Parts: sequence; structure tokens; C-alpha cells
Amino acid sequence: MEKDIYVLGIESSCDETSVAVVKNGREVLSNIINSQIKIHELYGGVVPEIASRCHTEVINQVTKEAIKEANISFDDIDVICPTYGPGLVGALLVGVSYAKGLALATKKDLLGVNHIEGHIAANYITHKDLKPPFLCLIISGGHTHLVKVNDYTNFEILGKTRDDAIGEAFDKVARVVGLGYPGGPKVDKLAKEGKEIIDLPITDLENMDFSFSGIKTAVINLNHKNPNINKADLCLSFEKAATDMLEINIKKAIENTKIRKIVLAGGVSCNSYIRNRLDILAENNNLEMYYPEVKLCTDNAAMIASAGYYNYINGKKSDLTLNAIPNLKLGE
Repeated sequence: MEKDIYVLGIESSCDETSVAVVKNGREVLSNIINSQIKIHELYGGVVPEIASRCHTEVINQVTKEAIKEANISFDDIDVICPTYGPGLVGALLVGVSYAKGLALATKKDLLGVNHIEGHIAANYITHKDLKPPFLCLIISGGHTHLVKVNDYTNFEILGKTRDDAIGEAFDKVARVVGLGYPGGPKVDKLAKEGKEIIDLPITDLENMDFSFSGIKTAVINLNHKNPNINKADLCLSFEKAATDMLEINIKKAIENTKIRKIVLAGGVSCNSYIRNRLDILAENNNLEMYYPEVKLCTDNAAMIASAGYYNYINGKKSDLTLNAIPNLKLGE
């Protein structure tokens, strides 16, 4: 019988300080998340310097909680896996530096994890039988990628955004219509009261890339010219246009790869409108559709530990020269 592998995941790429213990890549023993949303709400968005300071203040306590909740000791841990990119450089450095110190002190293996790989791996926790190959749509505040996942550590990017990430567009629309930060959940909530009656432009590129700046600019201009425009209608029409673009490229990817298993990942994948539209797409086209449970859509350390596990059993390790790479690409 193969030995169980216990991974300690550390996530500090933006405004959540999270530490988790995951067994064999899919069994979450603990997943502690310390959110900074209330702090950054005051400023209308994430302030990098404040985020870094908050990570520094809580990371040790969050780690202790994760070990305690998992009901294990550091002796049981096989590898310590911090997110080392992409993300805010200061925030990433807190997690990476802490992980390096911890690995040195406990004589454990160290392995840096790509944050985007973590979002994909969140689905392995929710869906215990999910295996590659599949198509993955990664939609978050910083990323919009359409990826062919050939294996647990082998990725082929089919398309990505040329300008704003979809989550960034949600946040800007929320700010324009006066909803504040974080924008995604607030737009989703208000859109439920609206009608799809405002025609917004869609950029259908010749390949599988995305562009959300045109939709975002149209919303800004409409709101500026018509201050009394129905905000709920505007939010729902924005969601429709953005989702139309996602759907167009998913269809292209299916035609291109012949893969009919679609996986969603990233913070925006908990949007109820997008999920509902993609469920209808799956039903009408005989597709398999997978989403992470809502608490695993946003940044958390369990998904980092899961991705770390698959890289670790594939023979990968980091040494103490590991550094934060804020613009790290998927597959690097």
C-alpha cells in the first residue's frame, strides 16, 4: 500500500491568508482562511502594502490553526507548498518566506505552486473522480484563461484575455454603478432584479482569446450618458454579454479538441448567472460540466495543496532560492 502524502498549502497571493492540510491531493483535513475584504472595502479595492502587512500579522496563527484542526503535527507533513506566483509581489513574499523558514526549521520538503494551477485543482477536491484530460475555463479577478488540461501537471493555453480579466471587468462595472468592492458578488445579486434589455458589444476574436474592455467601456458610457438608467438591467445585460463571450470560446475549444468535459475554476466561477448559462449549454450539447464548491472558488490554501501534491508526486521540489514571481504564467 502506498504511503499517504500530507501537504501543507500556504496561499497569500492577494488578500486572503490561508493555510490548509490536504491528504493525497483530495482529502481536506483543514482549510483556514483569514480574509481581508472588510479592510480593503474601505479603499474600494485591494491595497498591496496593507495586504502584505496583514499577511505578516496573521500567517503564523493561521498555520497553527490549520495544523490543530487537521489533528496532526509537523512531523506528519511531507511537503510545504506556498503559492509563489502570480499575484502581488509583497503578499507572495510573505507566504514564500514563511514557507522557506518553516521548511528549514522542520526539515520538510519545499515546493512552490502556481496559483492558477491551484484554481484548476480546486475541482479535484470537490469532484473526487475527476481526472484529466478536460477543458478548463479559469475566470477570476486577475485571469481569464481557456486551458486544455492534458494531465495533472501538463497544460496547454488555448486562449486568454487580451485586456481586462473578467473579474476585473465585474469590479469596474460594480464601481461605475455604485455598488462598491468586491464587485462580482454585488453585480450578481443586483442582476437578479434586472432584464436583459440593453444591447452591449461582444468582441468575437478569430482565435480563442477574450476581450472584456469593450463591454466594460460600453457600460461606463451608458451609465455616464444616462445617470437614471436601470442599474439592475445594466448589470444583467453586462453578465449576458460577458457570458456570451465565454460560451463562444468554449464552443470553439470543443470543436477544436473534441473534448466534451468542461471544468470551471477561479473566483468568478461562483457567479450564479454564468453557472446557469453553462448548465444550459451542457444540457443542450451533451457536455460534462464541473464547478468547484463555492468556498473553493475564491483563493484558499486547500487548492494550492492539491496542486502541490500532483507536482510533488511527479518528482518536483523547490530549494531555498525559491522566490515570488508576480507575473508567473501557467505551465512555467
